[in-house]
Amino acid sequence: YTLSRSTKIFAADGAFRRPFTMSLFPRLFVALLILKAADALFLRMRAEGAVQNVAVVLLAGGVGSRMKADRPKQFLTLAGKPVLEHTLELFRGIDGVQQIVLVLDKQYRGEWERFAAADPRLVFADPGEERQDSVESGLAQVPEWASLVAVHDAARPLVTPKEIYEVLRDGEEHGAAVLGVPMKATVKESEDGEFVLRTIPRKRLWEIQTPQVIKPEILRRGFQKVKELSLEVTDDVSIVEQLGEPVKITVGEYTNIKLTTPEDMQIAESIMEERRKLSV
Repeated sequence: YTLSRSTKIFAADGAFRRPFTMSLFPRLFVALLILKAADALFLRMRAEGAVQNVAVVLLAGGVGSRMKADRPKQFLTLAGKPVLEHTLELFRGIDGVQQIVLVLDKQYRGEWERFAAADPRLVFADPGEERQDSVESGLAQVPEWASLVAVHDAARPLVTPKEIYEVLRDGEEHGAAVLGVPMKATVKESEDGEFVLRTIPRKRLWEIQTPQVIKPEILRRGFQKVKELSLEVTDDVSIVEQLGEPVKITVGEYTNIKLTTPEDMQIAESIMEERRKLSV
């Protein structure tokens, strides 16, 4: 085939085969550049108006038994470095973050001391038996001047700066905010684990992620009530719900997965590779 100036493809005998738009690929490339520029501009605007005096409680005390690895999942290698390092570097680069409390068992702190030596914002806290115990331990290290506490799972290294800035903004405005995405799956309820009781309307269900952002005074009051009532909670904003306080849902991205199984590691590698290609 030869290409005419009119962007139509002809066979060697001159017969017209099918139209072809030469400008399609350049247009796609330009559109991609525009999207990248718009995203960069958005991040600059977010950073310039970023919430100040934010404390991050980074939960890295889990064992991760479902990963079936020889060490906790936060120390597994992802794209050339430990999962925890990806997450830690991400939050160190967020404007307005003035302290990072790394909730990590003492036996694993050795190789992470260098980060604390290089960045005085980083301090350590001991993990507890349950998630809420680890969060409370981290909260105890949060100074009184902190305007917000952002609790994040170290095993979620794929959250984007854009998502973080947005949930921080919502947390500042509403007192508590959490990243979440609309539930895709159909969810059914069963009392005995054998028969379906009912189907829960999917449009009302959200899959909750982290960071979960809460004003420190609200979180401290919540922990006090949880203790008084001997409650067990599975996530951080549940503590706020016990007070009857509002929790804003900040729409996140489905790529903000929690690394739990070996398959999740493969998915994360693919996501990081795609992001790397787009950033080139």
